Formats: sequence, C-alpha cells, structure tokens
Amino acid sequence: MSAHLLRALALVLLLYGLILVLAWRYQDRLAFPAPRTRLPAPAAAGLPDGRRVAVTTADGVTLRGWYLPPGRGAPRPAAALLWFCGNMETVAGMGPLAADWRPAEAALLFLDYRGYGESDGTPTEAALYRDADAAWAWLAAQPEGDSGRVAVYGRSLGGAVALYLAARHPVRAVVLDSPFSSARALARLHYWFLPSGLVHLSMDTVARARALAVPLFVAHGTADRIAPIGMG
Repeated sequence: MSAHLLRALALVLLLYGLILVLAWRYQDRLAFPAPRTRLPAPAAAGLPDGRRVAVTTADGVTLRGWYLPPGRGAPRPAAALLWFCGNMETVAGMGPLAADWRPAEAALLFLDYRGYGESDGTPTEAALYRDADAAWAWLAAQPEGDSGRVAVYGRSLGGAVALYLAARHPVRAVVLDSPFSSARALARLHYWFLPSGLVHLSMDTVARARALAVPLFVAHGTADRIAPIGMG
C-alpha cells in the first residue's frame, strides 16, 4: 500500500473517530434540539379561557405552558388530558392544533419541555421524564380536575414521554401520534454509520407499550420520514 493511500486512510479514520467523539459528547443536543420560541397567551390561539402557567420540577426547573380548564358544562371534577409535544415542537407552534383537538369536557395541560419554548433548563432523556412527573403532579392538584381520570397524549418524541408517565402514574388511557419504537432504532435508521453501542439514549416505547394495562390508541402516517409507519 502506498504512502499516499496510507495517509488518506489515516485521515479518514481520524475524521471518523472525531465524528464518534462528537456524536457521544453532543448526543443530547442532536436528540433534543430545543427550539426557543415566545409563549403567547392562549387567547392568541383562539383559546380565551386558557391561561399561561409555570410548573416547577423536582430538580427546580421552571416549565412554562398553557392550562385550559374544562368547559363550563363539563361535570366537576372533570376528566383531564396531558399533552406532550414532538421533538421540534413547542406550545406556541402547536397552539392552533390544540384549539382544534381540545376536548371541551376535559382540563388540558400543555407544557414545553425544559429548554423548549420559554421553559428553563437543558433537556436530556432523564430530565424530560422529570418534566412529565411535574406535569402530572400539577394537573392532579387542580381542584376542577379528577386525578383518577387523566389521559395522556404524546406526539412523536412525546410518545416516549407519555408512555414513561403511564408506567409510573395511574393514567386512564394513552394516545400516541407518530411514535417511534426506540431511540436506538431511530439512530440505526438515520445514523447507520455510527456503532449502535454509541447511543446512550433508550426511550424504548415498544417495551413500555407492551407493559400497559390501560387502553392504547396509536395513529401514524405513511408519509412520515422521521419515524416510519413501521415504528408505529
């Protein structure tokens, strides 16, 4: 093998090693891009009865989002719904969808994960789970809601968060929109050139879904290029 070829091979190996180091070091940043957006009042999205709220997690991080009380005609205490966004989504961006999909008879808590929107902190897998626990505790404490009738909705990344919550708290039902099977499966799909052992994230939604003892509804689209329908 010529000296030029050896140098080229050494350079390729060096660059690949650098990619591995960066992928390990900045894995959370790649997985959780945390878009920062201003959080408007719910009324700006057609939800005049909603209000901005701040929820503090067990590790002292402040999460910000919207709380929508149950409609006037709903029985008290009313059912409640926790909504967990997708990876590149924030409450501000998903507001119009919440206005269309909101169940009028239920209370709804819609928070940005830490680092997203106007929420404080830095996202990691474990940290997002702490956010979910804080959201549950806050919603369960609202006097007009029934803590025994809480459902969770998770969209994409939010599906993993919703299933974590359902494994720890007595939710009544789980709705998943475009979920992925696990973080490692996503990494194999989009970062096939990286060793599987490099991925320290788990988010094993399949294992958690199998352990559910409550109704589960899954919706997925055939055009999803991030988490293909086979992951649903």
